[in-house]
Amino acid sequence: MRLKRPDGMNVVPFIDVMLVLLSIVLTVSTFIAQGKIKVDLPSASSAIIIENIHTPPLELIIGENDKLYINDREVTLEQFKARVILLRNSDEIVIMGDKISSFGRFIDVIDVLKNKGHENIQIVTKYEKAK
Repeated sequence: MRLKRPDGMNVVPFIDVMLVLLSIVLTVSTFIAQGKIKVDLPSASSAIIIENIHTPPLELIIGENDKLYINDREVTLEQFKARVILLRNSDEIVIMGDKISSFGRFIDVIDVLKNKGHENIQIVTKYEKAK
């Protein structure tokens, strides 16, 4: 007796492999998202404490090694300029800079934003009570 050959391809093993890969990606991405970029913010006694925090369209981080991060993804200054062009002038931009990052990098970022006409810029610091 001869076995009948199936007409199609059995995709069940392929689906099993894809589900395992999907679970690995989701698990790893959760750990990455919780790790975020470590920024040691400078302190300011004149800082305003904001209670209702929402996610702004653009969150820029200047790391301790002067690297730029947009929404936790590393970018170059040119990529930052390209991203700023896509924003409206009324969009909120939040800047967090590590206290040992260079002032020159901060000025580069502000210069790009001002040349585009952005006025809705917030600079994040740690709140420290005045002594």
